[in-house]
Amino acid sequence: MKSRLPAGMGGGQQNMNQMMKQVQDMQNKITELQKDIEEREFQSSSGGGAVSITMSGKKDIKSFAIKPEVVDPDDIEMLQDLIVSAFNDVMAKIEETTEKEMNAVTGGVNLPGIF
Repeated sequence: MKSRLPAGMGGGQQNMNQMMKQVQDMQNKITELQKDIEEREFQSSSGGGAVSITMSGKKDIKSFAIKPEVVDPDDIEMLQDLIVSAFNDVMAKIEETTEKEMNAVTGGVNLPGIF
């Protein structure tokens, strides 16, 4: 006894060509989105704006600023914490944006090596 696939689920050449076109369209959208995200700038600050950092979607630092009033030679740890906090926050924004927008393109399917 042969098993049957539901209507429209056959493995014919036409279906294969259509599936390959869909995959290529998705790949093109992913490539465009990656380029778009890489060109964007993301910003974060900590300590009420005492430390601010701007990064590209490629994760290159574009600018970094420290207000002079937070530079206390007797409390370097606080300044270090502010820098780490701002850096981690901007990185999280890049990752969150990338994941959210990629999921919109891929329908939530995890594609290893894409992002």
